[in-house]
Amino acid sequence: MKFPHIVAENLNKEEVDVPNGLQGNPKLLIVPFQRWHQGLVDSWVPFLESLIKEYPNFDFYELPTIRRMNFVYRRFLDGGMRAGIPSRETRRRTITLYIDKESFKEALEITTEETIVLFLVHSKGDIIWRNEGGVDKEKASLLKESVEEYYKFEKQ
Repeated sequence: MKFPHIVAENLNKEEVDVPNGLQGNPKLLIVPFQRWHQGLVDSWVPFLESLIKEYPNFDFYELPTIRRMNFVYRRFLDGGMRAGIPSRETRRRTITLYIDKESFKEALEITTEETIVLFLVHSKGDIIWRNEGGVDKEKASLLKESVEEYYKFEKQ
């Protein structure tokens, strides 16, 4: 399964090509649907930052996923998020997707918007690991194993 190709803008107002134009190989794409999902996303960040130290080519992104809306509303929402995130690096990693959510969820076999969904993808957009929800030891271990396997395979 491939992650859908989407052109969007990060919170630094830079146009990005998701997933192929994003830094990192592999990269983790975190898809939250609700505002309260931020706590679930944040639960992953310390672990993901430790993975970057161990695997410098790895990166991660938060892709808040919202229904399509007009330019004015998009600017208002992005401006609010930008104001709450002082870190330029975090804003680079935050890319709001204003899309047809139903076709997006169908393409990725997402059955609920009640939790976050995480996708580890390689440079061509193929999904090599998937999980849901906040971090725990088992999920973190499975993700790290997948990143390690990816690097072993790439070296061959």
